[in-house]
Amino acid sequence: MSTNRVFAARLAGCAVFDPSGDRVGKVRDVVVVRRSKASPKVVGLVVEVPGKRRVFLSIGRVTSIATGQVLVTGLINLRRFEQRSDELRVLAELVGRKVHIKADGSEARIEDVAIGQDPAGDWEVTQLFIRKPRTGVAAIGAGLGLAKGPTAFVDWHDVAEAAGADDEDQPADHLVESINEMLPADAANVLLELPEDRLVEVAKQLPPERLADLIEEMEEEDQTELIEKLGPDRAAEVLDEMQPDDAADLIQLLPEEQQEELLDLMEPEEAEDVRTLLAYDFDTAGGLMSPEPIIVSADATVAEGLALIRRHELAPAMASLVCVALPPYEPPTGRFLGVVHFQRMLRYPPHERLGALIDPSLEPLDVSTPLADVARRLASYNLVSLPVVDDAYRLVGIVTIDDVLDHLLPEDWRNEDPEVSDRVDQGVADGSR
Repeated sequence: MSTNRVFAARLAGCAVFDPSGDRVGKVRDVVVVRRSKASPKVVGLVVEVPGKRRVFLSIGRVTSIATGQVLVTGLINLRRFEQRSDELRVLAELVGRKVHIKADGSEARIEDVAIGQDPAGDWEVTQLFIRKPRTGVAAIGAGLGLAKGPTAFVDWHDVAEAAGADDEDQPADHLVESINEMLPADAANVLLELPEDRLVEVAKQLPPERLADLIEEMEEEDQTELIEKLGPDRAAEVLDEMQPDDAADLIQLLPEEQQEELLDLMEPEEAEDVRTLLAYDFDTAGGLMSPEPIIVSADATVAEGLALIRRHELAPAMASLVCVALPPYEPPTGRFLGVVHFQRMLRYPPHERLGALIDPSLEPLDVSTPLADVARRLASYNLVSLPVVDDAYRLVGIVTIDDVLDHLLPEDWRNEDPEVSDRVDQGVADGSR
């Protein structure tokens, strides 16, 4: 087994491979138990397997821990992980704790935990990466976010846990940093696995636009529970950052009085978009659409159209076409004239007028078009988006393929992990837990 020092924060998210080289899961945390006369012993890893299930992997089944991967022997016990009373999860519970440095009595916080093997081959906590608070003038700068305190590596026995330290006293800075580096789907799962108090603390410290991305990756039940835990002001701040159609879907799940409270707290422009969508049935083109299509005049040029779809914040499906309409150029627009596909724009010179490149064969969706018909239209014409018009033939939005798939797929579709091998054996190999 590799004897290199491994830091828990870097281990999180690493792929787990079986003896055949097939990927069976991802590391989510490290489980340790305290010992009276020695540093905590590593007893296993929390591993996420297909179905987003968190299971326990005994450290005895780990044959190698290397950069970016963990190799195991035998089968994995697929019983859901249940933490025992004497166990600590390093990332969820140990990182961020306040400690006293025995040498001088000063305080510090644990920012990361290193594990390694002792001479007998057992894995244990070898070092702590700690950060001391700033003092004096430097502390003022740190409070303003201009600087952080000095860091150091110390042995477990060089520190003592601060009296009265608990989860409420445990800052979420390190977890926030780790979550910010993950893909949204992975970060959402990590967030949901935290104890309730810790989850709320981390969620409140995440940037609102990042938390919005994570909430969009969650199941409906998890979305509503988290929104309620955040409190109205923070929830409204996050909803402002969500795509209007996703925000409308989420708000629609809440009680009516709560819906109105959040809409009143949101930015007026964002709330107006959401109210527009809430006026339509959720399973129609009007309920599915985003009210923010790219809209141009017939006199706009190819160069102008390409500049608009080149914006980095624009989703690929939204950038697949530009809509041409008469003024005004905000939904609901003047009369809808048609669309120009981005591929067609690439075939013409920059000065060409977009009004001359409209696709005459593409008919827009009516706001009342049922979900099944929307999906059929997208599939029949190999499209990833379609414009939506109202009864007066004014452009009011655009439906994209991801909006349709979210409604057509089973409710638990997010529980399937396409990156993880389907060959995970359903038997129980480790009977120790």
